[in-house]
Amino acid sequence: MTDSVLTEINNQILTVRINRPERKNALTHAMYTALGDAIEQADADADIRCILFTGSEECFTAGNDLSDFASGSGLKGAFTETPVGRFLFLLANATKPVVVAVNGPAVGIGTTMLLHCDMVFAGTNARFQMPFASLGLCPEGGSSLLLPSWIGRVRAAELLMLGGAFGADDAYRLGLINRVCDPAGTEAAALEACQRLASQPPAAIRATKKLLSRPTHEELAATMLAEGELFAERLKSPEAAEAFGAFMQKRKPDFSNFK
Repeated sequence: MTDSVLTEINNQILTVRINRPERKNALTHAMYTALGDAIEQADADADIRCILFTGSEECFTAGNDLSDFASGSGLKGAFTETPVGRFLFLLANATKPVVVAVNGPAVGIGTTMLLHCDMVFAGTNARFQMPFASLGLCPEGGSSLLLPSWIGRVRAAELLMLGGAFGADDAYRLGLINRVCDPAGTEAAALEACQRLASQPPAAIRATKKLLSRPTHEELAATMLAEGELFAERLKSPEAAEAFGAFMQKRKPDFSNFK
């Protein structure tokens, strides 16, 4: 387990903390592997009844580490065998309830992963964003299927095509989170929900979670595979190269000459 992802088990709750503050918790391939390992650990351990994903009071995650992803080293082979794909499929198929505490930036997968979680608590300082198209990429994590079904196609198109940031109040209004909290109390509120879940009949909770996911299970898997394939292609595109270069050079990207 990398030091950038910390895990702890207390009272039948597995807490998974993203811990890379010097890079705003940006996710590397190694961190995705650790996140996936944590889900596998929870699914295999009968004494673990709930998973809590969290970051810090200031930041959940700034999304993918662009320098790590630009190399393409972790995206070779079948999508489900890559660190990102493995994590996403493990999260989408987790058997134990997953709760998330979000403060500060929740960019890219920091937002889309929430679509697979059971309860989400966000601080007033939370800022959600899915800037995939702005980076020359495409939606991932099943967001092209789940987001329109949750909030409607036109709202999903606005968030995925324009890639603008939105706050906790908007996320609550759209039905993407359960509660808006003071940042100092976000994790405590999420932990309280975990404790309540852990006190429930475990098999009944697992059955309920499975039934909630059942209507989109097969379609979601197909969508995530299609997204993953196209995402890998887009990473090699001239548009992505321009977007990544502009990000590294701290300038505005210029797509005016692209067709």
